[in-house]
Amino acid sequence: MPRHVIIGKGPVGTSLARLLTSHGHEVLVISRSGGTEGGTRPAVPGPWTHVAADASDARTLARLAHGAVALHQCANPRYDRWPTAWPGLHRAALDAAQATGAVLVVAANLYGYGAGSGVMREDTPLSSTEAKGRVRAAMWHETAARTAAGDVRATEVRASDYLGPLATGDAHAGDRLLRPVLRGGTARPIGDPDQPHSWTYLPDMVAAMAAAARTHAAWGRPVLAPTNPPLTYRELASRLAARAGTAVPRIAPVPGAVLAAAGVVSPVLREVHRTRYQFVEPFEMDSTASESLLALSPTPWDEIVDETVSWWRTHLTR
Repeated sequence: MPRHVIIGKGPVGTSLARLLTSHGHEVLVISRSGGTEGGTRPAVPGPWTHVAADASDARTLARLAHGAVALHQCANPRYDRWPTAWPGLHRAALDAAQATGAVLVVAANLYGYGAGSGVMREDTPLSSTEAKGRVRAAMWHETAARTAAGDVRATEVRASDYLGPLATGDAHAGDRLLRPVLRGGTARPIGDPDQPHSWTYLPDMVAAMAAAARTHAAWGRPVLAPTNPPLTYRELASRLAARAGTAVPRIAPVPGAVLAAAGVVSPVLREVHRTRYQFVEPFEMDSTASESLLALSPTPWDEIVDETVSWWRTHLTR
């Protein structure tokens, strides 16, 4: 039975654990608090094992990943902690992958491309001048260099904003959209709700991670998670409401000045404001090359909407 080790028990890590165990794989999930029910993010139960460990400790990671075919980096430090938290976490994962021979698959995003990048593809330059984008770009450059040197076998899977089952918390198409769609009220997005925006279905993201781990041609290069043509926030809200049989919620974007003012006292909102460009201009990705490489395709929009509404209806009654 192939063994996989996942760092992080959030939406991506848990969704990946579900996928891998459904295919008969053995899965160990590493997080700071393990499988306890306490804390701000209790573990989602499932047929996998949890362990509490420091993922920035390369020796600990190597011990836990011994014998694994893949090590999946699904951690997600708080926005304002990226510059200090990510370098140690990433280097530890690279070192553990080198020590064990496990393929390293990093769950990544589009921040490294930066504002004004146009339609983002695998070979679009990582030209971000924003701090979080520079962090993600540096992580990839280190991964690529160590893979080219023969130290590790590694890749990263880049996705846009998530939606779908388990895409809760701070997801732009999570609670702040689905609650108004299903229960009424006002949706308050960041930026312009009429700009085209790519949305990655969370199950498609983790399917790409699982495929990248076993696809030799993906190692040493970035891949993009299969993602449908973009929808505006307003179009997405309308599709979800139509499927739910509810009225389209009122959409009142958070003014940029309000977000900037809130950032004076909230480090997290300060970082949200700094990436507001993602929602005031077209933010589009083209994953067709990676779809061909991984032999995957994005879930059709109708199915995404059906599954998302169904899951959220159950989630909001808990």
